[in-house]
Amino acid sequence: MLERIAGFIRDHFIRSRHLNATRLVAGSFAVIILAGTLLLSLPIASRSGESQGLFTAFFTATSATCVTGLVVADTFLTWSLFGQAVILMLIQLGGLGFMTVITLISLAAHRRIGLSERLIMVSTLNLNDLDGVVRVVRHALIGTAFFELAGAALLSIRMIPKYGFVRGMWHALFHGVSAFCNAGFDLQGGDTGAFSSLVGFQDDPLTLLTTAALVVIGGLGFFVWEDLWNNRSWKKLTIYSRLVLTLTAALTLGGALFFLGTEWSNPGTLGPMGVGEKCLNAFFQSATLRTAGFNVIDQGAMTDNSLVMSCIFMLIGGSSGSTAGGVKTVTVWVLAMVVISGLRGRENIVFRSRTLPGRRAMNAVTLFLMVTFLFVTGSMLISLTHEATFLQAAFETASALGTVGLTTGITPTLARPAQALLAAMMYAGRVGILSFSIAFLNRRKDSLNIRYPEFSIMIG
Repeated sequence: MLERIAGFIRDHFIRSRHLNATRLVAGSFAVIILAGTLLLSLPIASRSGESQGLFTAFFTATSATCVTGLVVADTFLTWSLFGQAVILMLIQLGGLGFMTVITLISLAAHRRIGLSERLIMVSTLNLNDLDGVVRVVRHALIGTAFFELAGAALLSIRMIPKYGFVRGMWHALFHGVSAFCNAGFDLQGGDTGAFSSLVGFQDDPLTLLTTAALVVIGGLGFFVWEDLWNNRSWKKLTIYSRLVLTLTAALTLGGALFFLGTEWSNPGTLGPMGVGEKCLNAFFQSATLRTAGFNVIDQGAMTDNSLVMSCIFMLIGGSSGSTAGGVKTVTVWVLAMVVISGLRGRENIVFRSRTLPGRRAMNAVTLFLMVTFLFVTGSMLISLTHEATFLQAAFETASALGTVGLTTGITPTLARPAQALLAAMMYAGRVGILSFSIAFLNRRKDSLNIRYPEFSIMIG
């Protein structure tokens, strides 16, 4: 049955001349959201046996498919086992990418992967070319299954004694998949209260470190996995992989030190904890800001400095071709190199005797400016439609646009237009601003052989 569905999609959509790769990727996410909305709107999906309504189902399906974690209704208290299973399926599809799952079915059926499918996989995983793309996808699927199951096994050590074998295994699997896909959905509402996330595990190193490890590994990107698998030496890794690993370590550890300093004596967050627990929770806060969405401290009780830094971290996100969102770590590095090169009066970006193509730098600048525009506009609109400070509105907007899922607590209380705006931000953040523009703006390509006269203007 699955093979027939995959064949139908491949023959009638993937290989259609009217759809390019990026447009199909964007459309596939929209289709998944629509299907998830219909399933979650069914009475069987609700714990009460009554439909939660189309909007709640739509917002939840969008958040799950875009692996964000922002919710307007607590996952455990609102959704039945069927509804939770639908959410988990949406998280897995959104984390891997719909076309990656179709590829898995084709591989299992021993079907040949055509050029159209390869182009879509390149677009889905943000790869640079077609070289070995099927191998990368195959290893990505195997690696995903391994890490999710390993994470579930470790989490079950805590979940089974707490909830019993069946429910404990379900909680462990749900949280393992949610953490690896950087989704941030949790099932702890029945234990520690609605929207409590992992607050009940503040003093549990096993749960927090396992969750943080899944988040970080999922945010590295499938290309980095492949590079680590093939070249198990730092010197043999590509420049990109080394940048990703270095930046990820620097951001995670640097963020932990920052939050440890700013929240050390804050009575609403780290203040009442012991030294060891403070270090553990500060580290987890830094890791979860890499678009994971789990929280162990009250985000609304943090200092203004911490809220601002959290917005920055959420907008940076993880790395390209991963389950994480944001503008991506290496994109921020490229922006920094553009600034440094500009200050030094250089026209080209040179790093370790290599020149970065100008188009890559332009893509980074374009992405940054578009994300900044969406972030500022969304923050102002939400602050105007809700009795919240601009910083609170900015936090929610950054969380949605970076597909993070953390909240200061105002998302469930927002008016429907503001919640719809957050849903749109989640979609744009997951599909990717550049892919989104390529898919729908249909820009005219200028011939590379035509060069126009230059003109000069004053800058600064």
